[in-house]
Amino acid sequence: MHIEFLVEDVSGEKLLEAVLPKLLGEQGDPHTWRTHSYKGIGRVPKHLKPGTDASKRILLDRLPLALRGYGKTPGIDAVVVVLDLDRRNCAEFLAELEALVRGCDPAPNTMFRLAIEEVEAWYLGDRQALKAAYPRVKAHVLDHYVQDGICNTWELLADAVHPGGFAAIKKTGWPLPGQIKCEWAEKIGPLLDPDRNLSPSFGKLREGLRRLIAP
Repeated sequence: MHIEFLVEDVSGEKLLEAVLPKLLGEQGDPHTWRTHSYKGIGRVPKHLKPGTDASKRILLDRLPLALRGYGKTPGIDAVVVVLDLDRRNCAEFLAELEALVRGCDPAPNTMFRLAIEEVEAWYLGDRQALKAAYPRVKAHVLDHYVQDGICNTWELLADAVHPGGFAAIKKTGWPLPGQIKCEWAEKIGPLLDPDRNLSPSFGKLREGLRRLIAP
């Protein structure tokens, strides 16, 4: 089986590249995949037509065109789209995404998976991996986290592991936030144990992929 993965930024792509071999096996044995990062999530365009210049690579804006292309491409068995829920209503957002797929002709086999609230919840779902990557993590900050809670997740993780916390990152400004998120993906991602992860939204990715590749 060959799967195409779409994710909203480079840090998410780095995380997927770290965990997918643990979920799918090594490339080509027997499954293959490619990951594609975009420059932000954007929004589902009206009338299912791309709403921005293709060069801007905003995920949801480009998704109708991408899915139609995949639907016409032989050898692509499934497309998995990984997104942050942020503060959207989960049921409404999924309904909007599923409507987008129904509007594609032909439509590929498409699975959406949402990190709740943000993909950083998946790092927080494996405290053992997090502590191995950052031995000086602030336990009292983690103690205030409710798994997959809506609580400014990445800011909380920054407060737990980054010197000076989120305030220091905010003061420095862009591009530091993106660099820090990539650092987390590179340091924590390879240490994540999919079966140990307590994040319900990560569990949906794990179980969804296992069903997808099941004989």
